[in-house]
Amino acid sequence: MAVRVSDARQFLLGLDNVVEGTSYGFPSFLVNGRFLARFRDDDTVLVLQIASIDDRDVLMQMKPDAFFFTEHYRDYPAVLIRLVEVPKPLFRDVVTAGWKHVSSKPPKKPRGGGRRKRP
Repeated sequence: MAVRVSDARQFLLGLDNVVEGTSYGFPSFLVNGRFLARFRDDDTVLVLQIASIDDRDVLMQMKPDAFFFTEHYRDYPAVLIRLVEVPKPLFRDVVTAGWKHVSSKPPKKPRGGGRRKRP
């Protein structure tokens, strides 16, 4: 059964410390200020940060109709998930693994608002 956008959003926001924010100007889901996921392609695809490119390769071999990447993400540990193709239990497992990876990193430090003042 396909994952609806509303279900994906609810699941993501139900994970500890996940909030909605922005990343590179796009509405995103963040954990401790770090990018976890965002929707794209008219909300039919979820971009998810995962632990490694090797993990992405395994997911693509396991279910190539659901998991893929584009050239933009070739060298980045992320997987794109077609929501209509991924079974809900697998979606939850993959998103939870991505969340565990991102949430294990220290909180992102806020960026300064301008240039440093010289002494």
